[in-house]
Amino acid sequence: MFYDCYTALCQARGISRSRAAQEMGLSNSTVTKWKNTGATPSGETLARVSAYFGVPVGELLGEAVPSVQEKRKLPEGAVPFDPALTAPLLGTVRAGLPMYAEENIEGYIPITRKDGARYFWLRVRGDSMNAVGISENDEILVREQPEVENGQLAVVMVNGDEATVKYFRQEGSLVVLTPKSFNPVHQPQIYDLKRVQVRVVGLVVECRKVF
Repeated sequence: MFYDCYTALCQARGISRSRAAQEMGLSNSTVTKWKNTGATPSGETLARVSAYFGVPVGELLGEAVPSVQEKRKLPEGAVPFDPALTAPLLGTVRAGLPMYAEENIEGYIPITRKDGARYFWLRVRGDSMNAVGISENDEILVREQPEVENGQLAVVMVNGDEATVKYFRQEGSLVVLTPKSFNPVHQPQIYDLKRVQVRVVGLVVECRKVF
């Protein structure tokens, strides 16, 4: 069980479980959940614990370290799964809630980016971007950042509402959010920052088709 391994690692380092959790940016309630339910942390948390203690993720999960021969059994072109290279899938993103709060996370999807930035997946709703190949229920990968350049595709929140995906442009205090859709009902939206709060959540970097 992960909790037993975590306890042993803390004892070996001579540090309490709560202090180790605090230094990793985890709450004591998270550690209690591991203990009481036998839960295994998410990929992102496993990667954090792995880096903190300097042990492989497989060891945290009680797995034996594979031999060279075992590693060679992978199909040609395949690579071992790395929980660190995943990002959470968020159903919706709302103002006032931590983006990575447990209640927002529906699961984890692998990513290939290793630049150290924070990423999340978001499920697309509606057809406002179908002219550029982003359709209903597709999943987009977003690089979390507070600013984007004019003309870039971004996830934006207006007046603290749910996230919207549009091309972003700002000229002075005016922000223009432009859709690209075959549906004529979708038109550019213009906002005056002096009257309306517009916040960039991140830059769209990838689209994952869901069939």
